[in-house]
Amino acid sequence: MFGAGWTLIRADALLPREISGQLPGSVRLFAGVLRLFAGPQARRGRPGERLATAFDTLGPAAIKLGQLLSTRADIFGLQFAEDLSRLKDRLKPFSTTDAQAEVERALGCSLGEIFAEFEGPVAAASLAQAHRARLIDGRAVAVKVLRPGIERRVAADADVLLLAARLVEALAPPARRLEPRAFAATVVRMLRLELDLRFEAAGADELGAIMTVDGFMHAPKVVWPGVARRVLTLEWAAGMPLSEDAALEQPGLDRRGLANNLTRGFLAQALDHGAFHADLHEGNLFVQPSARVTAVDFGIVGRLGPAERRYLAEILWGFLRRDYRRVAAVHFEAGYVPGDQDQAAFAQALRAVGEPLFGHTAKDVSMGRLLAQLFEITALFEMRLRPELVLLQKTMVTVEGVARRIDPGHDIWAAAEPVVRRWITRELSPAARVNSLAADARSALAVIARRGEAVESQPPARVGQNHANQSSALVMFMLGALTATLVLAVSILIR
Repeated sequence: MFGAGWTLIRADALLPREISGQLPGSVRLFAGVLRLFAGPQARRGRPGERLATAFDTLGPAAIKLGQLLSTRADIFGLQFAEDLSRLKDRLKPFSTTDAQAEVERALGCSLGEIFAEFEGPVAAASLAQAHRARLIDGRAVAVKVLRPGIERRVAADADVLLLAARLVEALAPPARRLEPRAFAATVVRMLRLELDLRFEAAGADELGAIMTVDGFMHAPKVVWPGVARRVLTLEWAAGMPLSEDAALEQPGLDRRGLANNLTRGFLAQALDHGAFHADLHEGNLFVQPSARVTAVDFGIVGRLGPAERRYLAEILWGFLRRDYRRVAAVHFEAGYVPGDQDQAAFAQALRAVGEPLFGHTAKDVSMGRLLAQLFEITALFEMRLRPELVLLQKTMVTVEGVARRIDPGHDIWAAAEPVVRRWITRELSPAARVNSLAADARSALAVIARRGEAVESQPPARVGQNHANQSSALVMFMLGALTATLVLAVSILIR
Protein backbone atom coordinates (compact mmCIF):
# COMPACT_ATOMS: atom_id res chain seq x y z
CA MET A 1 0.00 0.00 0.00
CA PHE A 2 2.87 2.38 0.81
CA GLY A 3 4.36 1.55 -2.59
CA ALA A 4 1.08 2.54 -4.24
CA GLY A 5 1.02 5.83 -2.33
CA TRP A 6 4.61 6.53 -3.32
CA THR A 7 3.79 5.89 -7.00
CA LEU A 8 0.91 8.38 -6.86
CA ILE A 9 3.05 10.98 -5.04
CA ARG A 10 5.92 10.65 -7.54
CA ALA A 11 3.45 11.24 -10.40
CA ASP A 12 1.75 14.18 -8.60
CA ALA A 13 -1.50 12.26 -9.04
CA LEU A 14 -2.66 12.13 -5.41
CA LEU A 15 -3.34 15.86 -4.82
CA PRO A 16 -2.19 17.32 -8.16
CA ARG A 17 -0.92 20.86 -8.44
CA GLU A 18 -3.74 21.74 -10.87
CA ILE A 19 -6.34 21.61 -8.06
CA SER A 20 -4.21 23.28 -5.40
CA GLY A 21 -6.25 26.47 -5.45
CA GLN A 22 -9.46 24.55 -4.68
CA LEU A 23 -8.11 22.86 -1.53
CA PRO A 24 -8.56 24.04 2.07
CA GLY A 25 -5.51 25.74 3.56
CA SER A 26 -4.27 22.81 5.67
CA VAL A 27 -4.74 20.31 2.83
CA ARG A 28 -3.03 22.72 0.41
CA LEU A 29 -0.01 22.83 2.71
CA PHE A 30 0.06 19.03 2.93
CA ALA A 31 -0.19 18.75 -0.88
CA GLY A 32 2.74 21.16 -1.22
CA VAL A 33 4.87 18.96 1.04
CA LEU A 34 3.97 15.89 -1.03
CA ARG A 35 5.00 17.63 -4.25
CA LEU A 36 8.53 18.00 -2.85
CA PHE A 37 8.86 14.24 -3.48
CA ALA A 38 7.42 14.31 -7.02
CA GLY A 39 9.49 12.79 -9.80
CA PRO A 40 10.17 13.96 -13.38
CA GLN A 41 6.91 12.35 -14.55
CA ALA A 42 4.97 14.86 -12.42
CA ARG A 43 5.81 17.60 -14.90
CA ARG A 44 4.41 15.71 -17.90
CA GLY A 45 0.77 15.68 -18.99
CA ARG A 46 -2.56 16.47 -17.38
CA PRO A 47 -3.71 15.07 -13.98
CA GLY A 48 -5.83 12.36 -15.64
CA GLU A 49 -2.93 11.28 -17.86
CA ARG A 50 -0.57 11.07 -14.90
CA LEU A 51 -3.14 9.15 -12.84
CA ALA A 52 -3.76 6.71 -15.73
CA THR A 53 -0.02 6.05 -16.02
CA ALA A 54 0.25 5.50 -12.26
CA PHE A 55 -2.75 3.14 -12.21
CA ASP A 56 -1.28 1.21 -15.15
CA THR A 57 1.91 0.73 -13.12
CA LEU A 58 0.03 -0.32 -9.98
CA GLY A 59 -1.79 -3.22 -11.65
CA PRO A 60 -5.26 -4.76 -12.10
CA ALA A 61 -7.02 -3.48 -8.98
CA ALA A 62 -5.96 0.14 -9.60
CA ILE A 63 -6.86 -0.17 -13.28
CA LYS A 64 -10.37 -1.34 -12.34
CA LEU A 65 -10.73 1.77 -10.16
CA GLY A 66 -9.53 3.98 -13.04
CA GLN A 67 -12.07 2.40 -15.38
CA LEU A 68 -14.88 3.27 -12.96
CA LEU A 69 -13.66 6.87 -12.56
CA SER A 70 -13.46 7.31 -16.34
CA THR A 71 -17.22 6.79 -16.71
CA ARG A 72 -18.06 9.82 -14.53
CA ALA A 73 -17.23 12.84 -16.67
CA ASP A 74 -20.19 14.57 -15.00
CA ILE A 75 -18.38 14.41 -11.65
CA PHE A 76 -14.69 14.68 -12.53
CA GLY A 77 -14.83 16.59 -15.82
CA LEU A 78 -14.72 15.49 -19.45
CA GLN A 79 -10.96 15.90 -19.96
CA PHE A 80 -10.10 13.94 -16.80
CA ALA A 81 -12.47 11.10 -17.81
CA GLU A 82 -11.08 10.96 -21.34
CA ASP A 83 -7.51 10.82 -20.05
CA LEU A 84 -8.42 7.81 -17.89
CA SER A 85 -10.36 6.10 -20.68
CA ARG A 86 -7.24 4.47 -22.13
CA LEU A 87 -7.30 2.12 -19.14
CA LYS A 88 -10.36 0.39 -20.64
CA ASP A 89 -8.73 -1.47 -23.51
CA ARG A 90 -5.62 0.40 -24.63
CA LEU A 91 -2.95 -0.89 -22.27
CA LYS A 92 0.41 -2.22 -23.45
CA PRO A 93 -0.10 -5.67 -25.09
CA PHE A 94 2.16 -8.70 -24.79
CA SER A 95 3.55 -10.41 -27.89
CA THR A 96 1.37 -12.36 -30.34
CA THR A 97 3.92 -15.19 -30.24
CA ASP A 98 3.42 -15.58 -26.48
CA ALA A 99 -0.36 -15.43 -26.95
CA GLN A 100 -0.32 -18.14 -29.65
CA ALA A 101 1.85 -20.38 -27.46
CA GLU A 102 -0.55 -19.89 -24.54
CA VAL A 103 -3.56 -20.78 -26.72
CA GLU A 104 -1.93 -24.00 -27.92
CA ARG A 105 -0.89 -24.94 -24.39
CA ALA A 106 -4.33 -24.21 -22.93
CA LEU A 107 -6.35 -25.96 -25.66
CA GLY A 108 -3.95 -28.89 -26.00
CA CYS A 109 -3.73 -28.70 -29.80
CA SER A 110 -1.99 -26.76 -32.55
CA LEU A 111 -3.38 -23.40 -33.61
CA GLY A 112 -4.13 -24.72 -37.10
CA GLU A 113 -6.51 -27.37 -35.78
CA ILE A 114 -9.04 -24.68 -34.79
CA PHE A 115 -8.03 -21.39 -36.43
CA ALA A 116 -7.47 -20.58 -40.09
CA GLU A 117 -6.10 -17.14 -39.12
CA PHE A 118 -4.82 -15.62 -35.85
CA GLU A 119 -4.00 -11.89 -35.88
CA GLY A 120 -2.22 -9.57 -33.47
CA PRO A 121 -3.91 -8.00 -30.42
CA VAL A 122 -6.84 -5.64 -31.04
CA ALA A 123 -7.36 -4.67 -27.39
CA ALA A 124 -5.30 -5.03 -24.22
CA ALA A 125 -6.82 -4.73 -20.75
CA SER A 126 -5.57 -5.23 -17.21
CA LEU A 127 -5.97 -9.01 -17.04
CA ALA A 128 -6.00 -10.17 -20.65
CA GLN A 129 -5.86 -9.13 -24.28
CA ALA A 130 -8.01 -9.96 -27.29
CA HIS A 131 -7.01 -11.15 -30.76
CA ARG A 132 -9.07 -11.27 -33.92
CA ALA A 133 -9.03 -14.72 -35.52
CA ARG A 134 -10.95 -16.82 -38.02
CA LEU A 135 -12.13 -20.37 -37.40
CA ILE A 136 -11.63 -23.13 -39.94
CA ASP A 137 -15.36 -22.89 -40.73
CA GLY A 138 -14.90 -19.23 -41.68
CA ARG A 139 -16.47 -17.50 -38.64
CA ALA A 140 -14.74 -14.36 -37.33
CA VAL A 141 -13.99 -14.69 -33.61
CA ALA A 142 -12.32 -12.87 -30.73
CA VAL A 143 -9.79 -14.89 -28.72
CA LYS A 144 -9.14 -13.65 -25.20
CA VAL A 145 -5.85 -14.72 -23.56
CA LEU A 146 -4.78 -14.02 -19.96
CA ARG A 147 -1.58 -12.06 -19.45
CA PRO A 148 1.48 -14.16 -18.51
CA GLY A 149 2.03 -14.19 -14.75
CA ILE A 150 -1.19 -12.27 -14.05
CA GLU A 151 -2.20 -14.66 -11.27
CA ARG A 152 0.80 -13.62 -9.16
CA ARG A 153 0.10 -9.94 -9.79
CA VAL A 154 -3.54 -10.25 -8.74
CA ALA A 155 -2.55 -12.15 -5.58
CA ALA A 156 -0.18 -9.34 -4.61
CA ASP A 157 -2.84 -6.71 -5.38
CA ALA A 158 -5.37 -8.61 -3.25
CA ASP A 159 -3.05 -8.61 -0.24
CA VAL A 160 -2.47 -4.86 -0.56
CA LEU A 161 -6.18 -4.12 -0.98
CA LEU A 162 -7.16 -6.15 2.08
CA LEU A 163 -4.43 -4.51 4.15
CA ALA A 164 -5.61 -1.07 3.02
CA ALA A 165 -9.17 -1.95 4.04
CA ARG A 166 -8.04 -2.99 7.52
CA LEU A 167 -6.07 0.24 7.93
CA VAL A 168 -9.03 2.34 6.83
CA GLU A 169 -11.25 0.65 9.42
CA ALA A 170 -8.63 1.17 12.12
CA LEU A 171 -7.68 4.78 11.30
CA ALA A 172 -10.98 6.21 10.00
CA PRO A 173 -13.88 5.16 12.25
CA PRO A 174 -16.53 7.08 10.20
CA ALA A 175 -15.69 4.90 7.20
CA ARG A 176 -16.53 1.67 9.04
CA ARG A 177 -20.20 1.87 8.09
CA LEU A 178 -19.09 1.44 4.45
CA GLU A 179 -17.65 -1.98 5.39
CA PRO A 180 -14.20 -1.49 3.81
CA ARG A 181 -13.11 -5.08 4.43
CA ALA A 182 -16.30 -6.53 2.96
CA PHE A 183 -15.95 -4.24 -0.05
CA ALA A 184 -12.31 -5.22 -0.54
CA ALA A 185 -13.19 -8.92 -0.23
CA THR A 186 -15.85 -8.49 -2.92
CA VAL A 187 -13.38 -6.83 -5.30
CA VAL A 188 -10.76 -9.51 -4.64
CA ARG A 189 -13.27 -12.28 -5.30
CA MET A 190 -14.25 -10.58 -8.58
CA LEU A 191 -10.65 -10.41 -9.72
CA ARG A 192 -9.97 -14.04 -8.84
CA LEU A 193 -13.05 -15.27 -10.72
CA GLU A 194 -11.87 -13.33 -13.78
CA LEU A 195 -8.70 -15.44 -13.80
CA ASP A 196 -10.63 -18.55 -14.95
CA LEU A 197 -12.03 -17.86 -18.40
CA ARG A 198 -14.25 -20.96 -18.22
CA PHE A 199 -16.39 -19.02 -15.72
CA GLU A 200 -16.54 -16.12 -18.16
CA ALA A 201 -17.63 -18.47 -20.96
CA ALA A 202 -20.46 -19.76 -18.76
CA GLY A 203 -21.43 -16.18 -17.86
CA ALA A 204 -21.46 -15.14 -21.52
CA ASP A 205 -23.66 -18.10 -22.40
CA GLU A 206 -26.09 -17.45 -19.53
CA LEU A 207 -26.37 -13.70 -20.06
CA GLY A 208 -26.62 -14.17 -23.82
CA ALA A 209 -29.76 -16.25 -23.29
CA ILE A 210 -31.11 -13.63 -20.83
CA MET A 211 -30.49 -10.76 -23.26
CA THR A 212 -32.45 -12.41 -26.07
CA VAL A 213 -35.65 -12.18 -24.00
CA ASP A 214 -36.00 -8.40 -24.42
CA GLY A 215 -33.42 -7.53 -27.05
CA PHE A 216 -32.24 -4.38 -25.24
CA MET A 217 -28.71 -5.78 -25.32
CA HIS A 218 -26.89 -8.59 -27.14
CA ALA A 219 -23.96 -10.95 -26.52
CA PRO A 220 -21.69 -12.87 -28.93
CA LYS A 221 -22.00 -16.66 -28.92
CA VAL A 222 -19.43 -18.80 -27.11
CA VAL A 223 -17.21 -21.06 -29.24
CA TRP A 224 -16.83 -23.88 -26.72
CA PRO A 225 -13.98 -25.83 -28.43
CA GLY A 226 -11.89 -22.65 -27.98
CA VAL A 227 -12.48 -22.33 -24.22
CA ALA A 228 -10.00 -23.22 -21.46
CA ARG A 229 -8.95 -21.78 -18.10
CA ARG A 230 -6.67 -19.16 -19.71
CA VAL A 231 -8.33 -18.84 -23.14
CA LEU A 232 -11.82 -17.78 -24.26
CA THR A 233 -13.19 -17.70 -27.81
CA LEU A 234 -16.35 -15.79 -28.75
CA GLU A 235 -17.91 -14.92 -32.08
CA TRP A 236 -16.79 -11.46 -33.22
CA ALA A 237 -18.98 -8.65 -31.83
CA ALA A 238 -20.57 -6.49 -34.50
CA GLY A 239 -20.21 -2.72 -34.37
CA MET A 240 -17.59 -0.38 -32.93
CA PRO A 241 -16.40 -0.23 -29.31
CA LEU A 242 -17.67 2.81 -27.42
CA SER A 243 -14.11 3.49 -26.30
CA GLU A 244 -13.42 4.74 -29.86
CA ASP A 245 -14.44 8.33 -30.50
CA ALA A 246 -15.85 7.45 -33.93
CA ALA A 247 -18.34 4.98 -32.42
CA LEU A 248 -20.89 7.70 -31.66
CA GLU A 249 -20.41 9.34 -35.06
CA GLN A 250 -21.70 6.37 -37.08
CA PRO A 251 -24.37 7.42 -39.62
CA GLY A 252 -27.90 6.56 -38.55
CA LEU A 253 -27.02 6.07 -34.87
CA ASP A 254 -29.93 6.77 -32.49
CA ARG A 255 -28.06 8.05 -29.44
CA ARG A 256 -31.17 8.45 -27.31
CA GLY A 257 -32.36 4.93 -28.15
CA LEU A 258 -28.86 3.57 -27.51
CA ALA A 259 -28.68 5.11 -24.02
CA ASN A 260 -32.19 3.85 -23.20
CA ASN A 261 -31.33 0.32 -24.37
CA LEU A 262 -28.22 0.29 -22.18
CA THR A 263 -30.12 1.39 -19.05
CA ARG A 264 -33.10 -0.90 -19.71
CA GLY A 265 -30.91 -3.84 -20.63
CA PHE A 266 -29.04 -3.66 -17.34
CA LEU A 267 -32.21 -3.23 -15.25
CA ALA A 268 -34.05 -6.04 -17.05
CA GLN A 269 -31.15 -8.39 -16.36
CA ALA A 270 -30.99 -7.46 -12.67
CA LEU A 271 -34.73 -7.34 -11.92
CA ASP A 272 -36.19 -10.02 -14.17
CA HIS A 273 -33.41 -12.59 -13.99
CA GLY A 274 -31.25 -11.76 -10.96
CA ALA A 275 -28.06 -11.96 -13.08
CA PHE A 276 -26.42 -8.97 -14.80
CA HIS A 277 -23.26 -7.95 -16.64
CA ALA A 278 -21.31 -6.12 -13.93
CA ASP A 279 -18.54 -4.50 -15.99
CA LEU A 280 -20.37 -2.33 -18.52
CA HIS A 281 -17.71 0.30 -19.28
CA GLU A 282 -17.20 1.67 -22.82
CA GLY A 283 -14.43 -0.80 -23.70
CA ASN A 284 -16.86 -3.68 -23.16
CA LEU A 285 -19.71 -2.22 -25.25
CA PHE A 286 -19.98 -2.33 -29.06
CA VAL A 287 -22.60 -0.21 -30.82
CA GLN A 288 -24.05 -0.07 -34.32
CA PRO A 289 -26.98 1.76 -35.95
CA SER A 290 -29.59 2.38 -35.12
CA ALA A 291 -29.43 1.48 -31.42
CA ARG A 292 -27.90 -2.01 -31.09
CA VAL A 293 -25.71 -2.63 -28.03
CA THR A 294 -23.49 -5.72 -27.83
CA ALA A 295 -21.67 -6.48 -24.57
CA VAL A 296 -18.40 -8.40 -24.27
CA ASP A 297 -16.13 -9.40 -21.37
CA PHE A 298 -18.38 -11.40 -19.04
CA GLY A 299 -15.76 -11.96 -16.36
CA ILE A 300 -17.92 -10.32 -13.69
CA VAL A 301 -21.55 -11.43 -13.38
CA GLY A 302 -23.55 -9.82 -10.59
CA ARG A 303 -26.35 -11.74 -8.91
CA LEU A 304 -29.37 -10.74 -6.82
CA GLY A 305 -31.63 -13.01 -4.82
CA PRO A 306 -35.44 -12.69 -4.93
CA ALA A 307 -35.51 -10.46 -1.83
CA GLU A 308 -32.85 -8.07 -3.16
CA ARG A 309 -34.65 -7.85 -6.51
CA ARG A 310 -37.91 -6.93 -4.78
CA TYR A 311 -36.21 -4.29 -2.62
CA LEU A 312 -34.49 -2.79 -5.68
CA ALA A 313 -37.72 -2.69 -7.70
CA GLU A 314 -39.74 -1.15 -4.87
CA ILE A 315 -37.09 1.50 -4.17
CA LEU A 316 -36.90 2.48 -7.84
CA TRP A 317 -40.70 2.41 -8.17
CA GLY A 318 -41.06 4.55 -5.06
CA PHE A 319 -38.67 7.15 -6.46
CA LEU A 320 -40.46 7.09 -9.83
CA ARG A 321 -43.79 7.75 -8.06
CA ARG A 322 -42.11 10.16 -5.63
CA ASP A 323 -43.43 8.00 -2.79
CA TYR A 324 -40.60 8.67 -0.35
CA ARG A 325 -42.42 7.11 2.61
CA ARG A 326 -42.52 3.78 0.78
CA VAL A 327 -38.87 4.10 -0.28
CA ALA A 328 -37.94 4.72 3.36
CA ALA A 329 -40.07 1.78 4.54
CA VAL A 330 -38.35 -0.58 2.09
CA HIS A 331 -34.93 0.52 3.36
CA PHE A 332 -36.02 -0.39 6.89
CA GLU A 333 -37.65 -3.69 5.82
CA ALA A 334 -34.46 -4.70 4.02
CA GLY A 335 -32.31 -3.81 7.01
CA TYR A 336 -30.36 -1.22 5.01
CA VAL A 337 -31.09 1.36 7.72
CA PRO A 338 -30.93 0.34 11.42
CA GLY A 339 -34.34 -0.13 13.00
CA ASP A 340 -33.69 2.40 15.77
CA GLN A 341 -33.57 5.28 13.26
CA ASP A 342 -36.52 7.60 12.55
CA GLN A 343 -38.28 6.29 9.44
CA ALA A 344 -40.28 9.49 8.85
CA ALA A 345 -37.14 11.62 9.08
CA PHE A 346 -35.39 9.29 6.62
CA ALA A 347 -38.30 9.71 4.17
CA GLN A 348 -37.99 13.47 4.52
CA ALA A 349 -34.26 13.28 3.78
CA LEU A 350 -34.93 11.15 0.68
CA ARG A 351 -37.41 13.76 -0.53
CA ALA A 352 -34.69 16.41 -0.29
CA VAL A 353 -32.50 14.30 -2.60
CA GLY A 354 -35.18 13.06 -5.01
CA GLU A 355 -37.31 16.13 -5.71
CA PRO A 356 -34.60 18.21 -7.42
CA LEU A 357 -34.18 15.39 -9.99
CA PHE A 358 -37.68 15.55 -11.44
CA GLY A 359 -38.43 17.80 -14.37
CA HIS A 360 -34.73 18.11 -15.27
CA THR A 361 -32.61 16.34 -17.88
CA ALA A 362 -29.37 14.66 -16.88
CA LYS A 363 -27.26 17.61 -18.00
CA ASP A 364 -29.15 19.87 -15.56
CA VAL A 365 -28.49 17.67 -12.52
CA SER A 366 -25.14 17.80 -10.73
CA MET A 367 -24.33 14.16 -10.02
CA GLY A 368 -21.43 15.25 -7.81
CA ARG A 369 -23.80 17.28 -5.62
CA LEU A 370 -26.35 14.45 -5.59
CA LEU A 371 -23.75 11.87 -4.48
CA ALA A 372 -22.50 14.24 -1.78
CA GLN A 373 -26.06 14.62 -0.46
CA LEU A 374 -26.67 10.89 -0.46
CA PHE A 375 -23.42 10.26 1.39
CA GLU A 376 -24.33 12.82 4.04
CA ILE A 377 -27.80 11.29 4.48
CA THR A 378 -26.58 7.70 4.73
CA ALA A 379 -24.01 8.79 7.32
CA LEU A 380 -26.67 10.66 9.31
CA PHE A 381 -28.90 7.55 9.48
CA GLU A 382 -26.01 5.09 10.04
CA MET A 383 -26.80 3.26 6.79
CA ARG A 384 -24.18 0.57 6.22
CA LEU A 385 -22.76 -0.75 2.97
CA ARG A 386 -24.31 -4.07 1.93
CA PRO A 387 -21.59 -6.31 0.45
CA GLU A 388 -24.12 -8.22 -1.67
CA LEU A 389 -25.12 -4.94 -3.35
CA VAL A 390 -21.61 -3.66 -4.08
CA LEU A 391 -21.60 -4.95 -7.67
CA LEU A 392 -25.11 -3.63 -8.30
CA GLN A 393 -24.23 -0.15 -7.04
CA LYS A 394 -20.95 -0.07 -8.96
CA THR A 395 -22.66 -1.16 -12.19
CA MET A 396 -25.50 1.35 -11.79
CA VAL A 397 -22.94 4.16 -11.44
CA THR A 398 -21.03 2.92 -14.51
CA VAL A 399 -24.16 2.44 -16.65
CA GLU A 400 -25.46 5.91 -15.86
CA GLY A 401 -22.07 7.44 -16.66
CA VAL A 402 -21.82 5.64 -20.02
CA ALA A 403 -25.44 6.45 -20.90
CA ARG A 404 -24.80 10.14 -20.20
CA ARG A 405 -21.78 10.09 -22.49
CA ILE A 406 -23.89 8.54 -25.26
CA ASP A 407 -26.76 10.99 -24.71
CA PRO A 408 -25.99 14.00 -22.47
CA GLY A 409 -29.74 14.52 -22.02
CA HIS A 410 -30.36 10.93 -20.91
CA ASP A 411 -33.08 10.67 -18.25
CA ILE A 412 -32.28 7.52 -16.30
CA TRP A 413 -35.65 7.63 -14.48
CA ALA A 414 -37.67 7.81 -17.71
CA ALA A 415 -35.58 5.00 -19.20
CA ALA A 416 -36.05 2.81 -16.11
CA GLU A 417 -39.81 3.35 -15.76
CA PRO A 418 -41.16 0.73 -18.24
CA VAL A 419 -38.84 -2.02 -16.94
CA VAL A 420 -39.62 -1.29 -13.28
CA ARG A 421 -43.37 -0.94 -13.97
CA ARG A 422 -43.38 -4.29 -15.75
CA TRP A 423 -41.67 -5.99 -12.79
CA ILE A 424 -43.98 -4.41 -10.24
CA THR A 425 -47.08 -5.35 -12.25
CA ARG A 426 -45.92 -8.92 -12.69
CA GLU A 427 -44.48 -9.64 -9.24
CA LEU A 428 -46.51 -7.49 -6.82
CA SER A 429 -49.98 -7.57 -8.37
CA PRO A 430 -52.83 -9.39 -6.55
CA ALA A 431 -52.61 -12.26 -9.03
CA ALA A 432 -48.87 -12.59 -8.40
CA ARG A 433 -49.46 -12.70 -4.66
CA VAL A 434 -52.03 -15.48 -5.17
CA ASN A 435 -49.48 -17.46 -7.18
CA SER A 436 -46.89 -16.94 -4.45
CA LEU A 437 -49.31 -18.17 -1.78
CA ALA A 438 -50.22 -21.15 -3.94
CA ALA A 439 -46.52 -22.02 -4.23
CA ASP A 440 -46.20 -21.79 -0.44
CA ALA A 441 -49.19 -24.08 -0.12
CA ARG A 442 -47.63 -26.63 -2.46
CA SER A 443 -44.45 -26.52 -0.41
CA ALA A 444 -46.45 -27.13 2.78
CA LEU A 445 -48.17 -30.14 1.19
CA ALA A 446 -44.80 -31.55 0.13
CA VAL A 447 -43.53 -31.19 3.71
CA ILE A 448 -46.64 -33.03 5.01
CA ALA A 449 -46.11 -35.82 2.50
CA ARG A 450 -42.44 -36.24 3.40
CA ARG A 451 -43.20 -36.30 7.12
CA GLY A 452 -45.95 -38.84 6.54
CA GLU A 453 -43.48 -41.15 4.82
CA ALA A 454 -41.02 -40.68 7.65
CA VAL A 455 -43.59 -41.66 10.30
CA GLU A 456 -43.80 -45.22 8.96
CA SER A 457 -40.14 -45.84 9.74
CA GLN A 458 -40.10 -44.24 13.21
CA PRO A 459 -40.68 -45.78 16.69
CA PRO A 460 -44.27 -45.56 18.07
CA ALA A 461 -43.18 -43.10 20.78
CA ARG A 462 -42.49 -40.44 18.18
CA VAL A 463 -45.61 -40.97 16.09
CA GLY A 464 -47.81 -38.73 18.29
CA GLN A 465 -45.38 -35.84 18.03
CA ASN A 466 -45.25 -36.23 14.25
CA HIS A 467 -49.05 -36.19 14.02
CA ALA A 468 -48.97 -32.89 15.92
CA ASN A 469 -46.40 -31.47 13.49
CA GLN A 470 -48.48 -32.60 10.51
CA SER A 471 -51.57 -31.00 12.02
CA SER A 472 -49.69 -27.74 12.45
CA ALA A 473 -48.51 -27.86 8.83
CA LEU A 474 -52.04 -28.65 7.66
CA VAL A 475 -53.41 -25.65 9.58
CA MET A 476 -50.79 -23.41 7.95
CA PHE A 477 -51.73 -24.79 4.52
CA MET A 478 -55.45 -24.14 5.14
CA LEU A 479 -54.75 -20.58 6.31
CA GLY A 480 -52.62 -19.99 3.23
CA ALA A 481 -55.33 -21.34 0.94
CA LEU A 482 -57.96 -19.17 2.66
CA THR A 483 -55.76 -16.07 2.31
CA ALA A 484 -55.14 -16.86 -1.35
CA THR A 485 -58.86 -17.14 -1.96
CA LEU A 486 -59.53 -13.80 -0.26
CA VAL A 487 -56.77 -12.06 -2.22
CA LEU A 488 -58.10 -13.52 -5.47
CA ALA A 489 -61.60 -12.32 -4.65
CA VAL A 490 -60.35 -8.81 -3.89
CA SER A 491 -58.36 -8.71 -7.13
CA ILE A 492 -61.49 -9.67 -9.09
CA LEU A 493 -63.47 -6.91 -7.39
CA ILE A 494 -60.72 -4.38 -8.13
CA ARG A 495 -60.77 -5.28 -11.81
